[in-house]
Amino acid sequence: MKVFNKANIYILYVFVFFSVLSSCNKQASENVKVLTNYVNPLIGTGGHGHTYPGATVPFGMLQVSPDNGISGWDWCSGYHITDSITIGFSHLHLSGTGIGDLADIRFMPINKKVDLAQTFKTRDEIPFKSNYSHEQETAEAGYYSVFLNDFNVNVELTSDLRTAHHKYTFAKNDIQSVVIDLGYSFNWDTAELSNINIEDKFTVSGYRHSKGWASNQKVFFVAKFSKSIKNFELVYDQSYSDKVSVTGIKTSAQLFFNHSSNDELEVKVGLSSVSILNALENISDSSQSFDIARDKASKSWNETLSKIEIETPVDSLKTIFYTALYHAQLAPVTFSDRNGEFRMENDSIVIADNFTVYSTLSLWDTFRAQQPLLTLLQPSHVADIINSMLMYYEPKGILPVWTLYGNETNTMTGYHSIPIIAEAYFKGIKGFDINKAYHAMKATMMQDERGLDYYKKYSYIPCDFLEESVTITLEYAYDDWCVAQVAKALGNIEDYDYFMNRSKSYTNLFDVDTGFMRGKFQDQKTWRDPFDPKHSAHRIKADYTEGNAWQHSWFVPHDVDNLIELHGGNELFSKKLEQLFAESSEINGDNISNDISGLIGQYAHGNEPSHHIAYLFNHANKPWRTQYWVREILKTQYNTSPNGLSGNEDCGQMSAWYVLSSMGFYSMNPASGNYEIGSPLFEKTKLKVSDDTFFIIEAEHVSDTNIYIQSATLNGYDFNQTFISHQQILEGGTLKFVMGSDPNKKWGVKTQ
Repeated sequence: MKVFNKANIYILYVFVFFSVLSSCNKQASENVKVLTNYVNPLIGTGGHGHTYPGATVPFGMLQVSPDNGISGWDWCSGYHITDSITIGFSHLHLSGTGIGDLADIRFMPINKKVDLAQTFKTRDEIPFKSNYSHEQETAEAGYYSVFLNDFNVNVELTSDLRTAHHKYTFAKNDIQSVVIDLGYSFNWDTAELSNINIEDKFTVSGYRHSKGWASNQKVFFVAKFSKSIKNFELVYDQSYSDKVSVTGIKTSAQLFFNHSSNDELEVKVGLSSVSILNALENISDSSQSFDIARDKASKSWNETLSKIEIETPVDSLKTIFYTALYHAQLAPVTFSDRNGEFRMENDSIVIADNFTVYSTLSLWDTFRAQQPLLTLLQPSHVADIINSMLMYYEPKGILPVWTLYGNETNTMTGYHSIPIIAEAYFKGIKGFDINKAYHAMKATMMQDERGLDYYKKYSYIPCDFLEESVTITLEYAYDDWCVAQVAKALGNIEDYDYFMNRSKSYTNLFDVDTGFMRGKFQDQKTWRDPFDPKHSAHRIKADYTEGNAWQHSWFVPHDVDNLIELHGGNELFSKKLEQLFAESSEINGDNISNDISGLIGQYAHGNEPSHHIAYLFNHANKPWRTQYWVREILKTQYNTSPNGLSGNEDCGQMSAWYVLSSMGFYSMNPASGNYEIGSPLFEKTKLKVSDDTFFIIEAEHVSDTNIYIQSATLNGYDFNQTFISHQQILEGGTLKFVMGSDPNKKWGVKTQ
């Protein structure tokens, strides 16, 4: 008979405890869904998507990705799937924009000596370019790899928040060399000054100052190599140097590394807008291997993606959804260094206290859906984005329009920092000073730049004074409404009345005879003629921004009911909306905007002004038509191929539309705090609101044909309305739809 003493019993307890713990950990590990498996960063790299395939983390400072090295609209990100040549891998890229810039601090591993002093003005002349095959290319969330055919080198890239990680695998006994190129430019970018320093046998530093879309871009870098540098060649402005440091407009270096039994060379690169010292400090754990960094990047993405879990038997829908969710969280990008410092456009160095400064603020695009999506998924990031905008506001007293690497580009129309601030405030997001923000909102809309002087004088912008006058007027009217709502909430009734009155300015451009918003001259009565609602003029003699009257006449998200009345009521309004989708898709004019794409009739999903339009049927008492057209857009404008986006990704907006709309709702007027109900695509969507709160959307019987809402309940109670509030979502619970193949023309319809 075995006798157990207290020590034996204690050991037994410990053994059982750790056995159970191990079992729980194993089970928990098995229960973790690897959602990154559904992400395909190559979606959007074809067509006009303008995305990049390289490695980054959510809102990361660096986007290390291949550069094809030629200029062109479809190479705005530096890469296009139709190309098969690379000139290297740079550390800053734009996701889906319509203008090309960045592509700074380029590294290229090669296996031979090349002449860097020769002049090369085109890609074909570059001695270190290489062919590659897309069959030997891999793109994942947080990871990219490609085999360079000309140099027999395999390249792997990953990243963390402020550090890029490279791993190059050379052929056995081959020359191991890396070219650093700071001079070659494409698209809008032009190098103005650059510098390379050999700090020691393992470290290279330098900077690149350039001018382009960002007029004052200064990027500092430090690179740490896993092997010692055996020898090197430095070049400045087509001249070799025998120094350890070179400075010139165009500088480059070729580094040669000591051979060893290890054919792998790893590089860690830190960047900063401030200094080389800050770039060094931005390099994370100097002992961290590439494989560990890759694993961390993947886990970071998986954690981010796990905030929304969808259930559908269709794997292609999972790929489209999670790639969209991935693309929607690439920007804005982290801009402040680890110590909080960052560079302003005027070269002042500013410190952000207790928040992260973001740049790449594509506000004309992202205020519509990407920012609203972030209010659900990343509210603390939204607060930091607003704090960033308030810092950019300080030097000139105007809120940002489109911020790139700390520079105001003044690209696009309106001041859509304003709806972002209003939306965050009304959704209860904390972490920013609303009184300071309101002062900035009001001051911005009361200054005289970018047509506001005309807008204030005429209550619209005359088409003989400013290009794109119709679009600008409509967007200023919406911005005014947002200012008015915050003014009212803060008790500033006089301001509320003033800005509410101005928010009606859109009515001055509505032509009752044609049913379109039209360009009007300063005499306040003469329309621009001849008028063709399908006519597009890009930037020159244009009344509309990147579109035509069919696409822009619907932008009154703050006053839809009155817009319907201007058309003559629900029936006439709905008839005009249906005509939008049924019209032929030709666009007329000699200078048609490339941005008009993704056409269904004259509806252009490939550009942002159309993104809210399908949801307008909800306000005209025909919600089943919203359900129909939302599903048609989801089905026809997105797919799993590189051509899977119907237009520019625009820093997450195109993808955020898909994420929200596929869940079953959309932010037609973000600052209202409400979402319009559409048609859910998945059997079940589980949105993580907080650690212990979930909002679940269920769609019983949903399918390709069962697209219409038959009935709905919210937490078991009848739900018969075409909108849901942000607060209702935050409270958690279950919104359940019953779907069918025929429209229920009573659900969601207001009775008189």
